[in-house]
Amino acid sequence: MRILGLDVGSKTIGVAVSDEFGWTAQGLKTIQIKEEEQQSGLPELEEIINEYNIEKIIVGLPKNMNGTIGPRGEISLQFAEVLKNKFHIPVELWDERLTTMAAERVLLSADVSRKKRKRVIDKMAASLILQGYLDSQS
Repeated sequence: MRILGLDVGSKTIGVAVSDEFGWTAQGLKTIQIKEEEQQSGLPELEEIINEYNIEKIIVGLPKNMNGTIGPRGEISLQFAEVLKNKFHIPVELWDERLTTMAAERVLLSADVSRKKRKRVIDKMAASLILQGYLDSQS
């Protein structure tokens, strides 16, 4: 069963996909979106869901450090509902606190340039979100 992991931002959605056994997450791509213009990347996500035969979606839920849900978290909750209604497959939310910072640290330690980091950070954050979920299932 392949699972899709998403790191939803206001300008991009980082996308990762699991292997067929659900053991590892691989960063796939970053989808450009325009939240304010209601361009949510759904057509691109539909292509990925069909191509990889996705059976579940994990959406990163950005919580505040005290566990509360702020404005970005509310947007992620709404986006998860949109995904459920459009694709009719299970959607789960996964606490993503600090995943973008962790991805940034990994890229910095690998001496990736600022320009390249900007292009891959969301995809890497999606991988960390999905890998956290996959690890919790085993």
